[in-house]
Order: sequence, then C-alpha cells, then structure tokens
Amino acid sequence: MSSQQVYMLDITLRDGQQSPGAGMSFEDNLNYAQIAHNLRIDVLEAGFPSASNTDFAIVNQISKNMAAINSPMIISALCQLREDQVHRTMEALAPSLAINRARIHIYVPVDPELMSASLGKLAEDKPAIIATTHRLIKIMANADFEVEFSPEGYSRQRENFDFVTDLIRHAIAAGATVINCPDTIGGASQYQGEDYFVNKMAKHKAIMQQEFPDKEIIWSMHCHNDFGTALDNSLNGVFSGVARQIEGCINGVGERAGNVALEQCIMTIRQFGQGEHLKQKYHTNIDISYLKEASDFIAERMLPRQPHSPIVGKNSASHTSGGHINAILKNPLAYQPFDPKDIGSEISFVFGPLSGSNHAQQVITKLGYSFAESEKVTITQSIKDFYADRRKGVTDEELLLAYKQYRAPIKLEHLSYAKDDNDKTVVTFHGLFFTSHDFSIEYQGRGSALSALNKAVNNYLATTTVVDYNSHSAGHTVDALCISKIIIDLNGKRYNGEAEDDDIEISALKAFIDAVNNAYIEEHYKL
Repeated sequence: MSSQQVYMLDITLRDGQQSPGAGMSFEDNLNYAQIAHNLRIDVLEAGFPSASNTDFAIVNQISKNMAAINSPMIISALCQLREDQVHRTMEALAPSLAINRARIHIYVPVDPELMSASLGKLAEDKPAIIATTHRLIKIMANADFEVEFSPEGYSRQRENFDFVTDLIRHAIAAGATVINCPDTIGGASQYQGEDYFVNKMAKHKAIMQQEFPDKEIIWSMHCHNDFGTALDNSLNGVFSGVARQIEGCINGVGERAGNVALEQCIMTIRQFGQGEHLKQKYHTNIDISYLKEASDFIAERMLPRQPHSPIVGKNSASHTSGGHINAILKNPLAYQPFDPKDIGSEISFVFGPLSGSNHAQQVITKLGYSFAESEKVTITQSIKDFYADRRKGVTDEELLLAYKQYRAPIKLEHLSYAKDDNDKTVVTFHGLFFTSHDFSIEYQGRGSALSALNKAVNNYLATTTVVDYNSHSAGHTVDALCISKIIIDLNGKRYNGEAEDDDIEISALKAFIDAVNNAYIEEHYKL
C-alpha cells in the first residue's frame, strides 16, 4: 500500500502572532522562516501583508529570501475578501511567484454569528459574497497564484450548509485548489455526531468531486484548541480520508487557547500513520531533527512553552524517578514513546527525592569523579540530606556540590581565633578536620591565623602552600561582608577557594579550607 503525504502548513508567523504578546521582531520573523525551510515545512504562511507596512515588508522579505535559495517551501499570505488586499498580497508575494511557489489564502466568514459581526449589511447578501469570492479568486488564479479558500467559522456554519456549498463551488470554479475548513472558535467535537464539521467536510468533498472530477483539490484542517480538541480534530480530518493538509503553529501558539501544535501533528502521524490496520497510510516530509530548534526559538522569542508540553517540553524527555532512570540507563526507549534525539533533543535526568543511587552515580561519574558501588547508597542519601528541602529537584552542578561536601576532608561547624601580646595565635576549630574533631591550633611568631591553619593542614597534605590571597569588601558600609579568595599549591597544581564572613581573618580561613577541600577531592577522587 502506498503512503499519502500530509502537507504541513505552518501558520506560526501569522495566526501565532495574533496571540496577545506573541509578536516577534522583523529579524526574528525572517530567522524563523529559515528554520521552517530547514524543517521542510510544505507551506509557510508568512503573514498578513495588508495589516500594516511592516507586515507587508516581512512577507515580502521572506518571499525574497526563500526565492533566493530556491526553497521548495511555498510562501503563503492571508487576505480578506477585498480587492485592494488581493493586489497588495500579490505584490508582497511577487518573488515567490517568480519561482512558482506563491499562495494566497483568502477567507470569508460563514458562521452566522461571525458573518453579522464581520460583514455588516453584506452578510445579508449571500449572492454578492459568492460573486465577489469568485471574482477575486479568479484574479489571483489568472495571475498564476495558488489559491487557498477558507469559509471562516466552517465548524459553526449551522443552517448555512447550502451557502457554504455554493461558496466552495464558485471558489473551485474560479481556480482555488486548496479548501480549508476551519474550526475557527475551537468548539468542534466528534461527539456532535452529524453536526461534526469533519462529517460536513466529507459531504462537501463528495459534492465537489462529483462536480469537478478533473480537479485535484487539497482539503485542509485548521483547528483551534479552546476545548483541547485541536489535535484530535486535525487528525480525524486526515485519518478519515477527508483532508491532506494540516494548518498549525509550533508549540500550539495562537489566538485564545492557541492553534493545533504542529509538532504534535507531525509526530503523531509519524508514530501511527503507517499502521497495518489503516486503509490508507500517511506520512509527512518534515525533517523532525529540527523540531526542537523550532520549538525553542518560538518559546524564547514568542511565548513561553510549558515544561510538560508534549513532544518538545523540557519535561517530555526528563526523568527523576529512580525506577524510570534505572530502566532508561539500560534502554533509552524504556520510558519514552520515541527517541528524543530524533527531534534534536536529549533525554535528561533531574535528581530529586525519588531518584536512586544509579542516577547519582551516573551524574557524578559523567562529571568525572569516582563513585564506587559500595558507597552508592551512603553518598546518595548524603546528597538528599544536603538538599532536604529541595523537593523540585537539583541540577547536575548542585548534585556535584553536595557530592564534594560529602567528600570534603574538612567540614567546618564553627571557627574562631585569638592573638596575644606574645604573638601567639590560637585558632579554635569545631567540626571534622581530616581525622580529628574539635581542637585548637597554636602558632607562635610572625604570621596570622591563616599561617596556623596552613601548618595544621600540612600534617595531612604536605607541601600545601598559599600562593595568592586577596580580600575585599562586598559593599561600602562598615558592616559589609568580606570576600576572600585564595589559591593554594599542592604537588605542583593550583586550586582555588572562596568564602565570605563578617571578619576578614575568618573569611580568609574559610577560603583556605575551601581551597584545601577542592585540592583534596581533585587529588583523591577525580577520575
């Protein structure tokens, strides 16, 4: 059985940017068009040229850019049922027309409520609407533009079925080759029975095939997501054999609750379109390796993306459960419906309260430190205790910080120092100091508390020396914290330490301890 291509019409730059707060800069529009080209989008609706001079310039420049690289992607633009807009749109798409890849998408409302609200008195003159539709489409088709016609509000046409039939009939007779039947207000559901708009599409398609047997018409789905049914409706149109084109936005951006998410359509067709039980197999020509890039671009420059968004959301390929992670480490598809690498993403693990020791071991060894089997449970529990209040999980870098805290030979609880008139310095230490606990260090002669602590460290790490040290105030007030930075040398290698305290001497001592801990861990546990 042959497989039928489902065309993808990307309306992110048009319908997507009609969402409040979603508008992108001129350059971002052009850059997204290039991403759509890389993604192998079939048709890119670049905008609405008549909306403003800027919108005209965006569409025109995208048209020029894609023509310059001879992109196979058709560039489309939207216009209303007005002759001045038709000519303006034709002008904007002239570069694409020169390489036979220009489409004009013209629409007129057919939903009774929408007609009266949008068309005013014209809504009462249906023959005039039909005649104008035929005349304007003929202008575009005669100029060799591909024409897509949309009866806006198709899913809520109600008593207007015969009127819609006449509209579509005249649109096709005038030269339209794509008929788009939108669920404009996102309220359609298969639970409507015979009133379900996909069923009406099937009827209209059958009528047009009978009347125009020699014309190849592409029927298109354009679904909004107000009831969360946009994906279901779009795919019902395709898998029922009615539609061959889906119109949607990356990340499901768009007016109100958004349009159908294009990436969800693409991946669902990929996953289920070749099923043995299907009477007709389906595929797209999309290069899915660019899906994550396209999604990230829209998330950063248009509207934020929910972490749990299907296919492309941050959490869609992230795991924290210990059982899940153990399985995924053996087989990446154990808890994934598809390999995230296919869309340019990666499986990631977030360490949290439910994570296991295999996860902790995987992160730490990946970062280059030893993590023996015999100590997995102990270290993992120590990390969880370190972040006892972090129920939402920790980053890999934070996990490494907790690991180093566990490995640190010096675990300071409290530190103080004193110096008498005879130049004797006493440093009192509370906590773990290598193999000792809670002791005092005396240092006689010239030098500071830092010298005393350095001498004590040399009993465990011989040849440890301070090679650079500086302290500075974190502010300009008398009670500002002091920040100290220290570099030590151990066996010819240098290690950094940093700390802060109210007291300049204590901040230096803490920075030294930090550097010693770093040196010890690097010397003993670095793979």
